[in-house]
Amino acid sequence: MDELDAQIALFLGFLRDERRSTETSVKTYERTLREFHGFARSKGLPLDARKLTLVALRGYLASLFGDNQSATLSRKIATLRSFFRFLLRRGVLSSNPAAGLRSPKVARPLPRFLTIDEAFRVVAAPGEDAHRDEALRLRDTLMLELLYAAGIRVSELAGLRLGAVDREGRQIRVMGKGQKERLAPFGGPCAEALDAWLAVRSSLVTAKTVPADALLLGARGTHLTVRQIQNVVRRYGALGAGRGDLHPHALRHTCATHLLDAGADLRTIQELLGHASLTTTQRYTHVSVDRLMAVYDKAHPLAHEPR
Repeated sequence: MDELDAQIALFLGFLRDERRSTETSVKTYERTLREFHGFARSKGLPLDARKLTLVALRGYLASLFGDNQSATLSRKIATLRSFFRFLLRRGVLSSNPAAGLRSPKVARPLPRFLTIDEAFRVVAAPGEDAHRDEALRLRDTLMLELLYAAGIRVSELAGLRLGAVDREGRQIRVMGKGQKERLAPFGGPCAEALDAWLAVRSSLVTAKTVPADALLLGARGTHLTVRQIQNVVRRYGALGAGRGDLHPHALRHTCATHLLDAGADLRTIQELLGHASLTTTQRYTHVSVDRLMAVYDKAHPLAHEPR
């Protein structure tokens, strides 16, 4: 193992043990850093972060142009910055060559969301699915209710435990990114869906490997995966709203947008969704302003009057 290998391993250990990053995030960092390591070796560069320069980092990024989109390049640059900043803070480096890197501008599309009617039809769709077992229909209804009513992430939903649900207080304890815990409220329809699912949940408990306290279960009693949840959302997105491409994150966007339209303030929505930065939450203001202008242009008597 060369010095750069050891420095990368030290950084990945920090992400896992101290920052408590998800394994998915750690793997994303690792792929970029291994790719950079391979580039450095192929070009005969020093395999030691202490001897690498801004020119070397720019050479690596230049090799990626043409094969990567701006968003991908930005993520790789962010990885390099985090890696070298970590080494600087740990005293491994005396200066940070990645500080001079500049990210390309990335066009951030506005979040896709459902109208209120579409959201209601999607959530109600499992009850009208004649090709689904009753227990699975009840599970799927609860799944959709939680994604839309509580605005939780798909990974958070997959990891929910029975003990995280406060039925009387109508809230769930969610473990979000960075192992940050928050409480997410839900309404009456979601509470009813929860009761209906819990009444039949035991009928699916068959596998010995299932955690006894897992809230959602697969058809064979196994732990429900993120991929399975995504498939369910696509199924009922198509049945309820003609949206076969519907993703769980779109329901989270829809939750935030509808709350904002109803008068909720951004700080409240930030707390509900578990955003680390208010900047992320502010994206929903653009969605709502666009909708407001569309309604105005269509309905207001003066919208099309010549001036």
